[in-house]
Amino acid sequence: MEVTSVSNEEQDLFGAVDALLEQVAQDPLPAPAERKRLREAAGLSQDQIAKVLKARREAVGNWESGRTEPRPPKRAAYARLLEGLAARYPASAAVPSAPEAAEASAPVIVEASPLATDPAVGPEPTTAPDAAPQSTPPQPAKTAAPPQRWASTTKPSTSRRPAVKKATAKPTPATAAFDPRFENGPLAVVDVEDGQVSAYCVGGLVLDVPAKSVPALVDWTLSEAKLGAPRLNRSGKDADPLIVLTEAACERYGLPLRLSQEERLSGRLPEGHKVLKQLERANWQLTRRGFGPWARIYRPAQGGKRNCVQLCIPSWDALDTRNWNDAAQLPAPELARLLGTYAIRVMTPRGSTAVTGLELMTALHPPTRASEPDETGKRHSEHNPGSLGTHAVECAPCEAPDGHPLLAHLPRFHQRTPDEVLVEEAYDWARTLTDDECLKRYLVGIDVNMAFAAAANGTIVGLGAPVHVTSPVFDPKVPGSWLVDLSHVEMDERLPSPFTPKGSWPQGPAWYATPTVAYAVELGYTVAPVEAYLRPESGRFLDGWYNRLRDAYVATMADLGVTADLSPASFLAAMDGYRQRDPQLAIVLSAVKATVKGGIGKLRERPRGGGWRPGEPWPALKRPTWRPDIRAAVISKARVNMHRKMLKHAAATGQYPVAVLSDCAVYASEGPGPLDFLPYKDGKPLPGGFRLGVSPGMVKHEGTQTTLWAEGVREEHGQELNLARYIKDGNITATDNGE
Repeated sequence: MEVTSVSNEEQDLFGAVDALLEQVAQDPLPAPAERKRLREAAGLSQDQIAKVLKARREAVGNWESGRTEPRPPKRAAYARLLEGLAARYPASAAVPSAPEAAEASAPVIVEASPLATDPAVGPEPTTAPDAAPQSTPPQPAKTAAPPQRWASTTKPSTSRRPAVKKATAKPTPATAAFDPRFENGPLAVVDVEDGQVSAYCVGGLVLDVPAKSVPALVDWTLSEAKLGAPRLNRSGKDADPLIVLTEAACERYGLPLRLSQEERLSGRLPEGHKVLKQLERANWQLTRRGFGPWARIYRPAQGGKRNCVQLCIPSWDALDTRNWNDAAQLPAPELARLLGTYAIRVMTPRGSTAVTGLELMTALHPPTRASEPDETGKRHSEHNPGSLGTHAVECAPCEAPDGHPLLAHLPRFHQRTPDEVLVEEAYDWARTLTDDECLKRYLVGIDVNMAFAAAANGTIVGLGAPVHVTSPVFDPKVPGSWLVDLSHVEMDERLPSPFTPKGSWPQGPAWYATPTVAYAVELGYTVAPVEAYLRPESGRFLDGWYNRLRDAYVATMADLGVTADLSPASFLAAMDGYRQRDPQLAIVLSAVKATVKGGIGKLRERPRGGGWRPGEPWPALKRPTWRPDIRAAVISKARVNMHRKMLKHAAATGQYPVAVLSDCAVYASEGPGPLDFLPYKDGKPLPGGFRLGVSPGMVKHEGTQTTLWAEGVREEHGQELNLARYIKDGNITATDNGE
């Protein structure tokens, strides 16, 4: 056989050709955005996919952003995963750009979110056991025909199909997978003008509303409006449609424009109101919450199909101004855009932002799922692993807030000591300035973005009831509450203690959540717990919740001109006046942040309203999501994260905070901005320290005041004044009581 020699140059060329052929032969992958959509539709995290494919989470993120592509053999496995998900969750539809959507007056295809039941407010419409969605072939892009247009003087349509009007608002800045059942979006704002009732949907779409009563409006919403949102998890439930009623709509449907003082206290319309009688005659029911600012109107489910509509009445204070600013005063098209953006990026509101934050946890990780088919081929409802389940669990005595039934045996005015009660709260600490700090001209505050959300990410929380253990060996992987003495831990007094909210040092044994004790071990100290209430069944229940809210926050910030790819200086410049670029989206941003804090707070909801006495149970205790231990773990981790950054910063720069309030730290500085004291080198931040940026866990500029200002306000209001509370604008508007 004749042997033909091959030169090195030819070998290189042949190798390059082989690599090119291999690339062409690789398994096809959908577009990066579709990869992310499929993962989120299945309720999977990047960490889960990375673990299965034996890759890093960052690599999965890069595949979804298009920065890199997977290489063999991971590429084939990844392609197989995406192919399976695509069979379960239809492909995204083509969505027209904002100008095209407005010009064509076509429905804008939007994503929305499923709904979980609310045990705290009474019975909800029931459904058959959760069943896995039927696999469907990918749906082609939906092309809407030019809509019918109606002048404001035209009589209401008599057709059973909703008439479509021209777009009248700036399109909602979000698009997602198309679901033909909910092609008009998750919600509508119903308004009346010149006698014509109109429903303003997301994307500027407007529908004529023929309904002349509240029962008829509910019927129209369920039968014709095509409103609602698909589930966020395949084992969850689709979100019921939300109808928002303006003052004009309230008047049209016989509802008061405002609730009376008595009605506000009760939170509902009185029995015997004519609208309640109309609903009763039409066989519609209300939850125990009654007909209030957030009313749920339903009939028992039939054939597994829910028949439920939620109403929101802004003029009854449904939209708390602390979280929604002046949203209730917006014209209907603008309110639809604002609420629609929130519904698409977070979930359809179920009540306050706090209620929605709590419900989002359950929507992303439902308590039940469909079982595998039994011998008859039927599926049944079973516990969904990793969820909180369907029943409330008792907390440990140390985790119970004052007034809890577990504490009914205590004397009435007994003040529990640290060895009796778990106190994991955010920082509220301040100290006097040193002589060197007084010589510096400025005090600069930096604030951690979405601190509680960042702390929730990756936190292992208990999923079941606590188990009491004496003399346990500490394990940082086991969530729970530990009675341990940390008074031997020593640190520079210019830093707050990492173990107490007020920053004071422990004086003896006290109860702590797992992240707090783990930090003491991280610092190199020995711990010897006396006893503990531990939860062996555990998991990262809040990861999906964090991911959803992180994406909502980052996407909204990007719409306001603040993106993740900015340099530190460019980030600070972009943050200057960012809320004024789109005031409506700024309200959405506030609502997203309130959803985080409110959702965590709801995990330990206290009694509300009159009539309750200490030692008696209250409604929230019946919820599986009443979990003070989970709240404690998240807040503990947030405080520890803050301390770790301050400690790193002090070790590298010799600079110490003069005040800390929750996620805001104040430093003395020669210059007025964060870059005047944060140690950046070649554009890179201190590893493990504070880092400027938009992502949760990074920091932004909170505010700057002069050192002379600090001396003046402390002289007037006391040396214990927490400067972090007023660093933003310098105004002392209330006593320093932590409120």
